[in-house]
Amino acid sequence: MNKLSRHIILPAGFIMAMLLPACGTHLPGYDFREIAHAAIRLDMDIDQADNHRLYIEAARWIDVPYRYGGNTMRGTDCSGLTANIYKKVYHKKLKRSVNEQRTKNCRKIARRNLKEGDLVFFHDGRRKRSATHVGIYLKEGKFIHASTSQGVIVSRLDEPYYDRRWMQGGRIKD
Repeated sequence: MNKLSRHIILPAGFIMAMLLPACGTHLPGYDFREIAHAAIRLDMDIDQADNHRLYIEAARWIDVPYRYGGNTMRGTDCSGLTANIYKKVYHKKLKRSVNEQRTKNCRKIARRNLKEGDLVFFHDGRRKRSATHVGIYLKEGKFIHASTSQGVIVSRLDEPYYDRRWMQGGRIKD
């Protein structure tokens, strides 16, 4: 075995653990394992520039069952999920209903201008002026939300169901 092949045999996790602190990507309180676990749970790449706190917290909620009016890990609805994640990650208190989050907590954002952490609002197909569902935009067209049928999941904005019911994006007011 030559010198070069010995370097290639090192486990990728070891190499990443050594590189992350060296290039300044290590965040206090988070290590590579937490970020890697979040990436697996959310089924997406988490980059150096991403808000690691958002992705780690979002990953904790994956598979929590849907419960109307709920806002705990035992069961949550969509606005309970967004309120909890915002409180933990951004230290901001959101209104408890979907439509109040849209009208009182946010300013309107076009779909093409969405950024990580923005809220995404949907109507039910009948009442197109009132939001009935909310999630948190992650990146690359993906958002986390509490689905009535599947609990907390990550979905894509371009899925036909959500594409037809898209209402608006919302950026939290300062």
